[in-house]
Amino acid sequence: MAAAAAESDLVPKKNSTSIIWNWFGFAPDDEEQKKIICKVCKETVKATDGNTTNLFGHLKRKHKKQYSESQAAQAAKAKTSAPAAASAPKQQMLTDAFAKLTPYVRDGQRWNAITDAVAFHIVKDMCPLQTVEGVGFKKMVRVLDPRYELPSRKFFSNTVIPRMYTDCRSKVSAQIGKVQFFATTSDLWSSRTSEPYLSLTIHFIDNWKLCNATLQTTYFPEDHTGELIAAGLREALESWNLENQNMTCMTTDSGANMVKALDLNQWTRLQCFGHRLHLAIEKSAKDPRIERVTSVCKKVVSTFSFSWKKKRDLITAQAHHNLPQHKMITESPTRWGSKLAMIERILEQEKAISEVLKADKKTKHLALSWQDLDVMDSLKKALGPLRDFTDALSGEDYVSVSYVKPVLHLLRNNLLKTEDDDTELTAKIKSTVNDYLTEKYKDPATDALLDMASLVDPRFKTQYIDADKKGHIEERAVTELESLLSPQPEDPVSSSSTSQNVLDTNPPKKVKRSLGSFLKDVAAAAPTTSLEPEPTTMRELIQRELHSYLALPVVDSEMNPLEWWKIHEVNFPKVSQLAQKYLCIPATSAPSERVFSTGGNIVTCQRAALKPDKVDKLIFLAKNL
Repeated sequence: MAAAAAESDLVPKKNSTSIIWNWFGFAPDDEEQKKIICKVCKETVKATDGNTTNLFGHLKRKHKKQYSESQAAQAAKAKTSAPAAASAPKQQMLTDAFAKLTPYVRDGQRWNAITDAVAFHIVKDMCPLQTVEGVGFKKMVRVLDPRYELPSRKFFSNTVIPRMYTDCRSKVSAQIGKVQFFATTSDLWSSRTSEPYLSLTIHFIDNWKLCNATLQTTYFPEDHTGELIAAGLREALESWNLENQNMTCMTTDSGANMVKALDLNQWTRLQCFGHRLHLAIEKSAKDPRIERVTSVCKKVVSTFSFSWKKKRDLITAQAHHNLPQHKMITESPTRWGSKLAMIERILEQEKAISEVLKADKKTKHLALSWQDLDVMDSLKKALGPLRDFTDALSGEDYVSVSYVKPVLHLLRNNLLKTEDDDTELTAKIKSTVNDYLTEKYKDPATDALLDMASLVDPRFKTQYIDADKKGHIEERAVTELESLLSPQPEDPVSSSSTSQNVLDTNPPKKVKRSLGSFLKDVAAAAPTTSLEPEPTTMRELIQRELHSYLALPVVDSEMNPLEWWKIHEVNFPKVSQLAQKYLCIPATSAPSERVFSTGGNIVTCQRAALKPDKVDKLIFLAKNL
């Protein structure tokens, strides 16, 4: 070991502070640093549990010069640390000790700050109000700050939370009060205590950022007729001082009462894409072969879910067949993706499942046959590619409505297109889903709404609009802009120069894109306007700007269209208003369903006595804080 140390430098002791380690070290290969080696004579010196006495003794006996250096260095170190010791805090005064135990003044700054933090934890994390009365919670608060006295549950319920609701409502109201256009979603749901509620969410673009808020969760004990729902929705908008004419549309499911309510209010409605896709897939699953397989799969899942012995045997069989240790997945009737996930998991674990089921004569009949496996493979091949679209179009933080037309085009011409190697069942499922979606999205009002959303999205523009409808959609955009803009005449020379600047200038090079692509040079595509007459009317100005916008090449499909509009708003100030109006629309009613989930986490079995007004406040705070 000494010879090895002599050939290479010794490494210092880890986390050492003593002066003595300047003359001792360890071999590089001694990772545990057990054998201490003298750097002078390369001799191994024993020292137990970090005791440095033997090390000083070794220097004193064999290396007089190094020992003298160590003593001088130790004295110098003690001298430098003396001022720090002199500045150490003196003994605590009796008055200071009492001050640290004196409770904070109620309604003082520190007391209010902690109380608000506790209330924020309760409402944001959806904790029961009785949390503040728990022994563990009280102990935690007492350890964190002994001077803070935790108020009662009633104080939080009657004072703190209502104040937080008032403040948060004022902030949301001030934010949406500045918005010109907005979209909404709404739906009805029942709590765990069977109390009906009507939810309303709002979506808008503020400074080219997509924003959303949950406005209210109204107790709705009346009959759920179209007339009463229509009146309830009007009252909800009026309570927030929102004008009907500023609402682009409302996204809802296809419930007959909700459809009638929007017709009575004469509001534009967008059918939820996720709901439509779910109904299309459920319709395609109405086949005796699929119904049988689904029933068998549910029984298999139930067998392994309610028997700890079967779970134990399954784990053993999975290890035997080198399969991942995955559990079974249960189907949810309202989520078609859960059915596909259940089937895929059973296909993945088929060998282990069959081994366990066949070992017990009571469950032997549940073992899947080859016909069942063929049906499951066909179902997986047909529906597997569709799984991600519902989730992708259900987001609230990015533009989704303009994706509906491209997604329908992709489904129709690619994912749902029958292939030569498709089984008869796979082809039937694809055809059924495709025909259903095509039929439901033939509605002229819905089609025109989606076309307008695609038109103002720089990623798509007129790419997915039918050729015979492009002229009509452009004309509609011009007419709508003409009605939106101020009737005051504009200086045609100024507008013309702006338009000319758009035509002759390349887009900015530094445009944020998710895939790092850049806009192409549009100078060649820009028409020459020197021979064109100067526009003299508002309509001509709008047409000139719209044509200039459409002349630009489409941008990368991965780019955020709102970032593009934030950069190019100065070039297309009129068309950008249409973008703000239509790109805020959610493609699905998932925001309202997320309100249901929040409500389910608040109205639990332990909190079944919450009053509807309190439920509304708690959901509002949980979603908007």
